[in-house]
Amino acid sequence: MSAVTAQSTGEGPFQVGIRTGSHSFVMDEPVELGGLDTGPNPFDLLCAALAGCTLMTVKLYASRKGWTLDHFNVDVVHHKGSAPAKDRFEVTLAFGDMTDEQCERLLYIAQRCPTHLLLERGADIPTTIAEE
Repeated sequence: MSAVTAQSTGEGPFQVGIRTGSHSFVMDEPVELGGLDTGPNPFDLLCAALAGCTLMTVKLYASRKGWTLDHFNVDVVHHKGSAPAKDRFEVTLAFGDMTDEQCERLLYIAQRCPTHLLLERGADIPTTIAEE
């Protein structure tokens, strides 16, 4: 598994170039936080990971069931917690023309996407200093 690499671009105080496999993009902070607003901020990227993974997981399940999701979208809003309180990711699913039973099943599946499960259980994050 290849690493995702972040490196300062030298543009503004927070702009970062991100490289992952054959893809690259810029991450930044909004102007009101001192950045240049040239790319999504870290929390927007977490929301994007959750929204995208949820959408892919639900579409895969629906496809296997033969259900058509023509106008399906996922919205995620991040609410920052305080020191003792957890952050909160509010996920809203819009399925379009589906039965109540299908919507309930797809909600169940959405809550089991890999990113959702990871955020729910937490993760260990060992951090080291690279050897020269």
